[in-house]
Amino acid sequence: MQTLVFNTTDKTVKFYRDVKQEGQILAQYINVPTVKVQEGYYEVMLRTEEMQSSIPVLRVPVSNTNMFIEK
Repeated sequence: MQTLVFNTTDKTVKFYRDVKQEGQILAQYINVPTVKVQEGYYEVMLRTEEMQSSIPVLRVPVSNTNMFIEK
């Protein structure tokens, strides 16, 4: 099991190997406007300053990922 934590106020994402704040951080992103729920996976979108758009930077399967949304 892995854990994805999306903070909507800070616009940050932390992706943990196991349980939130007990597991190793595998990836961390700032300037994340949204995490999209697609068919079978969560997609972390990163806002780019150069292109003024959002690009996907991480996709993780819904089946073995807990996602927490914090403010």
